[in-house]
Amino acid sequence: MCGIAGIVSESEDLEDALRRAEHAQRHRGPDSKGTAIERVGRWHVGLAHQRLAIIDLSPGGHQPMRSRDGRSLLIYNGEIYNYCEIRDELRAAGYKFATDSDTEVLLTALEHWGPQAAFNRFNGMWAIAWLDLRANTLLLGRDRVGVKPLHYCQADGALYFSSELKAILGMTQRRFALNHQVVGEYLCQSLVEASEETWFEGIRKVPAGHYAVINLDEPQLRLQFHRFWSIGSGEPYDGDEAGLITRVRDTFVDAVRLRLRSDVPVGVLLSGGVDSSSIAAAMRQVLGDGRRPNLLSAVSNDPRFDESRFIDLMARHLDSPVTKFTLQFDPDRAFELLDEVCWHNDEPVASFSNVAHYLLMQKARELGITVILSGQGADELLCGYRKYLGFYLQQLAKEGRWLRAARTYGEFHARGTVLSQFSMKDAARYLPSFLRSGTTDIRGPALQDYRPVAIGMEGCRTVTERQYKDVERLSVPALLHTEDRMSMACAREIRVPFMDYRMVGTLAPLPTSLKLRSGWTKHVFRRALEPLLPPEIAWRKDKQGFITPEAEWMRDELRPAITAMFGADSVVYDRGLIDRERLLQKYRAYCVESHGRGRIFHREIFTALAIQIWARRYNNWIS
Repeated sequence: MCGIAGIVSESEDLEDALRRAEHAQRHRGPDSKGTAIERVGRWHVGLAHQRLAIIDLSPGGHQPMRSRDGRSLLIYNGEIYNYCEIRDELRAAGYKFATDSDTEVLLTALEHWGPQAAFNRFNGMWAIAWLDLRANTLLLGRDRVGVKPLHYCQADGALYFSSELKAILGMTQRRFALNHQVVGEYLCQSLVEASEETWFEGIRKVPAGHYAVINLDEPQLRLQFHRFWSIGSGEPYDGDEAGLITRVRDTFVDAVRLRLRSDVPVGVLLSGGVDSSSIAAAMRQVLGDGRRPNLLSAVSNDPRFDESRFIDLMARHLDSPVTKFTLQFDPDRAFELLDEVCWHNDEPVASFSNVAHYLLMQKARELGITVILSGQGADELLCGYRKYLGFYLQQLAKEGRWLRAARTYGEFHARGTVLSQFSMKDAARYLPSFLRSGTTDIRGPALQDYRPVAIGMEGCRTVTERQYKDVERLSVPALLHTEDRMSMACAREIRVPFMDYRMVGTLAPLPTSLKLRSGWTKHVFRRALEPLLPPEIAWRKDKQGFITPEAEWMRDELRPAITAMFGADSVVYDRGLIDRERLLQKYRAYCVESHGRGRIFHREIFTALAIQIWARRYNNWIS
């Protein structure tokens, strides 16, 4: 887990720009740093790396790493979890290894098999830049689901790339126009990471599951993209249900096993829900009786949001101690923390829960836990969110299966699961536009041409197709982006076993009836992990998520500060992003609504607040 950056330019003077990139991303790699500059034809290629040492802590894992024959260089951010198995395969082919690092295995695999075949062998997360001096090419590649970030920009005849957007800003030292479509998606729909575009025009992301090749023999720099994986590329399971349940359990436990490979302490974020508890249970099984997992939990002083009862139950079940961290911060520090988080995130965050996640990563650093397993992606693969029930009912209605729809609704109503947590303010964003009651439009003139993104069932025949959209565009990328930035801000590594490509390939294509059944979400997974969990966890009805009482904060404790910020001169008003008077009108209306009632969803207020804080911090780079 590290930070990478690079430049391809006709100029040979690259050191200062690489140094600025290293400064911008130094939090990602506190253990060591390195650079290399090579001339390839008319081009000079500069590579920079900031290392967070996880596997093989010796200097042997230092990067940029050069191949044995000196004709190939690699910088890399991530982990190849099955590197031991791939190394054995390469040794059988005659290769020798000088280190115990997965970086050397990755480099050798690229040289031996080429990128397409090598990437399809890897089980892991990665963002790489591979300079092949034999072919005079530079390759930029990203893992299957985009766990690790990789930005790029072509400006002034040069190519820049980096793990974080702010490193490109530092290298180019130029201003960029705001991408009004991306700003509109965030302000009006709370969407982040919904495409390969960023908040700045001209800075983009290498798509997940792709690699780009740049031919350095050519007079112009062109990125030729190749796709090596897609979510629908796996073979659907065609066995019986009992076999499927066994397969899901075995694959999941193995996904956790691979993600425990580390030369530094590993822990798990335990919330008391079925996803994180399953990771902890699988971890306990892999470690055996002699070792106990490091359990780290966030709790709240507010009984409405506190999950201590389930956390304690799981800790007793595992016979493992748990370190609890109370998620609270003084409202007076809210803006200060939000400013820090938006800076690290490269763009405005989605909610105050991201601030809580940042504080949790700081706690992990204090405890000396460097690698942390997280349950992100489970809800998208297993229909865990309450919206999926609504999507399923829509699908059944479209198919004319009214009896099945009525029975499904009745089962969930009787079970008292997701329907009890229904919120019309939240659900309204997924409805067709003609069914949504309008609220005050706070867009300024610069955002009038913004095109809303379809986030309901538009264009999807089935819930499965809608899940694919969540994994590829609408949900998972945003969660992975924020987890990467919040963890790396504290030099921590997040690993996500649900995003193991074998789990994605098995779970994503399964019929919805195996996920939403008998009034339960995630039914097939609950059945699979039931032998490893207490029944109160495996069949837990409520779903909390990583939440804070932010709706009330913005209406009460933070009201004076927010009113002052919304009323003051701001770059967002000057640049035509937000209409100040309509924003103040909307905020006043929000403040007089009763908690849990009313038409205004709290995120409609939060996004306007976060944009102002982000724009103030990044204003020097906005043209």
